[in-house]
Amino acid sequence: MSKVFIIGGAGNIGRHLCKYLALHGHAARPLHRRPEQAETLRALGAEPVQGDLLQLDDTALASLMQGSDVVVFTAGAGGKGGEAMTNAIDGQGLEKAVAAAQLAGVQRFLLVSAFPEAARGKALSETFENYMRVKKAADVTLAASALQWVIVRPGTLTDDPGSGHVQAGLAIPYGNIPREDVAGFLAALVDEPRVKRVIIELTAGATPIADAVATFA
Repeated sequence: MSKVFIIGGAGNIGRHLCKYLALHGHAARPLHRRPEQAETLRALGAEPVQGDLLQLDDTALASLMQGSDVVVFTAGAGGKGGEAMTNAIDGQGLEKAVAAAQLAGVQRFLLVSAFPEAARGKALSETFENYMRVKKAADVTLAASALQWVIVRPGTLTDDPGSGHVQAGLAIPYGNIPREDVAGFLAALVDEPRVKRVIIELTAGATPIADAVATFA
């Protein structure tokens, strides 16, 4: 059993991940900001940890992570709050989480990033371009660390039910993927610690999730 600390644990991917980790026999420890979110997370089999990523410093976040085996970062501003919030959560929040994991002695770190071709060919706002810049900078920060990291770059996220099947590779065609299948892929990565220091692009596909993860082991 692994103890998995989830930053963004109350979000859509985070909640699905809590469910899958419980099914896999792991202990999910989702970080959540609002007290009322705890009951929902407990109902998914998780052990909620209350805290605000924006308010915690490296040391305080490390204290909450203490005893965990894996950190999953799936937090994001989601376009709310403009560039300042994206910078604070997707950028500085990730930097803080990487520093905290190292302080807490947690070696494994899984990051949900962004597909490089996201929304290309469309008229993009400067806010979106900033989002992509911040996501790439976050990838660079994690990849430069001494952690045993995996960066997952999913295509356009949907709320469709997960199929349990994906397409995963170092470089694949752009496409959509249900958030539930991203969570399933993350849970399978927790089960396969041999997968490390690799960037994986992820979309909907025909390969069972466990088989897709095994190709990187």
